[in-house]
Amino acid sequence: MAASRTATRTLRALRTSTRPALTAAPRAAFRQGGRRLYSSEPAKSGGSNIWAWAIGAGALGAGGLWYLNQDGASATPKVVAPKFEDYQAVYNEIASRLEEKEDYDDGSYGPVLVRLAWHASGTYDKETGTGGSNGATMRFAPESDHGANAGLKAARDFLEPVKAKFPWISYSDLWILAGVCAIQEMQGPTIPYRPGRQDRDVAACTPDGRLPDATQAQDHLRNIFYRMGFNDQEIVALAGAHALGRCHADRSGFDGPWTFSPTVMTNDFYRLLLDEKWQWKKWNGPKQYEDKKTKSLMMLPADMALIQDKTFKQWVQKYAADNELFFQDFSNVIVKLFELGVPFAENSERWVFKPVNA
Repeated sequence: MAASRTATRTLRALRTSTRPALTAAPRAAFRQGGRRLYSSEPAKSGGSNIWAWAIGAGALGAGGLWYLNQDGASATPKVVAPKFEDYQAVYNEIASRLEEKEDYDDGSYGPVLVRLAWHASGTYDKETGTGGSNGATMRFAPESDHGANAGLKAARDFLEPVKAKFPWISYSDLWILAGVCAIQEMQGPTIPYRPGRQDRDVAACTPDGRLPDATQAQDHLRNIFYRMGFNDQEIVALAGAHALGRCHADRSGFDGPWTFSPTVMTNDFYRLLLDEKWQWKKWNGPKQYEDKKTKSLMMLPADMALIQDKTFKQWVQKYAADNELFFQDFSNVIVKLFELGVPFAENSERWVFKPVNA
């Protein structure tokens, strides 16, 4: 397994080496003695979304029944009760396609799948019990057109062939499974998963404004996340997903990656937030920060709020210093996010899928 993970990281490093200032090296590099390194750093030859915070008929929950007609209506229906192995097969299919288009972003659909799962879940309201991953209501307008969800059509379209191959899985379960797969395949922590979400119609769409606004500060973050039932530590842990992916000027309006290795999950978001010098980016877009050294990285105003607030900053410092602590807390809180408002069957169990490429 260790050899496989090393080989995967090496391959990703080769694939990203042609992209300006973006190289993906093993996490072991910054665990070595002496100076603690970022998982990747800018090339020495380099110069000087609303927030991506952060990602038909279906099975009737875990162990539910799916009726499949074979060879037309005259065929005898086949009854399938999906088991762990069936979901592992869906996971494997997603994993096999993550890097099929090297010209998409940084060579992987992983980050946008995490964002899809995140945004599908982050609409939950604990007071009304509405929103959350149960329903996959982003399939419909107006939710699909909300500013925070700009660009997520790419993720939904990416998963359509998977849905066609495994029609028994609900979109709701598929989107979350894709997020779990993406995190694990991008060298992230193990994310336990359990099925049981059911798709809903357009009537269940949530109102705009439930997801974080990247232009806002700590009060806004607390209002958004407290509404879902998270505390300050969990808010900061979830923000670590910004180690992955990038913003796009034609989607959220913001532009650039948070880290030098946007397809590898690490604690670099916190390290860079603390260690780099940040300045306002001079451009025609919305207010965002750029790193003073390379001007190739960005931070959003809501990101900077994590070090401007004393309570938040304590957790930023802890996660910057301890990648394993971050992985442990991130796994716990992302599972919580993905399960908000889902009416799971009593005694339903969580499963851990075997990574394919990680």
